[in-house]
Amino acid sequence: MMPIWSAMRARAEAPSASALAARFAAVRAHSRTLAAPLSEEDCAAQSMPDASPVKWHLAHTSWFFETFILEAQEPGFTAFDPAFRVLFNSYYNGVGEKFARPQRGLLTRPGLARVLAYRANVDERMARLFAAGLGAEAASLVELGLQHEQQHQELILTDCLHLLAQNPLYPVYDDEAPQPAMAPGAMEWVAFPESLVRIGHQEGGFCFDNELPRHRVFLEPFAVADRLVTNGEYLRFIEDGGYTQPGLWLSAGWDFVRANGLSHPFYWRPGAEGWRAFGLRGLEALQPDAPVLHLSYFEAAAYAQWAGARLPTEAEWEAAALHRPDLPQLFGAAWQWTSSAYAPYPGFQAAAGAVGEYNGKFMVNQYVLRGSSLATPPGHARVSYRNFFPTEARWQFTGLRLARSL
Repeated sequence: MMPIWSAMRARAEAPSASALAARFAAVRAHSRTLAAPLSEEDCAAQSMPDASPVKWHLAHTSWFFETFILEAQEPGFTAFDPAFRVLFNSYYNGVGEKFARPQRGLLTRPGLARVLAYRANVDERMARLFAAGLGAEAASLVELGLQHEQQHQELILTDCLHLLAQNPLYPVYDDEAPQPAMAPGAMEWVAFPESLVRIGHQEGGFCFDNELPRHRVFLEPFAVADRLVTNGEYLRFIEDGGYTQPGLWLSAGWDFVRANGLSHPFYWRPGAEGWRAFGLRGLEALQPDAPVLHLSYFEAAAYAQWAGARLPTEAEWEAAALHRPDLPQLFGAAWQWTSSAYAPYPGFQAAAGAVGEYNGKFMVNQYVLRGSSLATPPGHARVSYRNFFPTEARWQFTGLRLARSL
């Protein structure tokens, strides 16, 4: 297998063993904190094929450390449970067989207690590895595993929210869950001249392989909105018949709207007292100045068309974020759809072996999102980060920032 450090390029100086061990403990503990408000039944259910049970996320993130690090580094390695190698493999064909993703909710066994025991066991064994000392290759895999777990921490929240939304009681996940910042005022436009820019991860710090290589892109003059589109603005799109005007929609988007009877964002609920939105704090009155969330790519593109604008390319988004890092709501509010298809950068090469399956094989039929959301763990976002989802995805914390050509 190609050294993972050359594949994932965490090119900063490797942290000390004690710092890495402390970071490992903090990230692992945060996953348990996210699951704490949930019952055992909450953790076992799967609400749709694209989501996974919280119990599965807790097990899979442990599977990653056991499979890619302990198996290679631990003297006298013995799996906690050999069956877990199949049950909690996500998509790594190089590792072996996988349990079907749409059926993860059928895994009533192992129970949550057994999964938590698995996590504790992996943590104890990793602690012994830290104490014994890790080489650069193993340390790089630990960092990749922690970044991977942070991705699953966001999925714990998005998948749990989708699950709870199926309940007519609209249960609260956490009445102190984070909320996105409100819009800072009337939307204004920030212009950028034509330029030859470099995008992709810069030297220093961790990045995934899909953020490389850093390369040049020519940009025509453009402008981006200084904030995200709000609920109130999106409501005007609805009231103007946005979901009934085929001319605003891409052909596949219009088919998607009609096939699913769409008329509003995913978690909006109409009522006698007005619109409400379901979120991690339960069902609440729609906040007009909060960024609109849970939009598909199709909905974001249709709104932009209605507004006389468009979605930014990912190169435009990154250039704007680099040159104007003070732009509000770049991070921590909503993942922002771009018009860029998820494709490899010029010169991209996936790593050899199973870990090389992390990103490259998904570079088809998906679009790039930039920024981060209210569910993204602290410290996980960066300007060059490339999130990606299919055009129909609505259960993620996805919104939009408008752009214009000048």
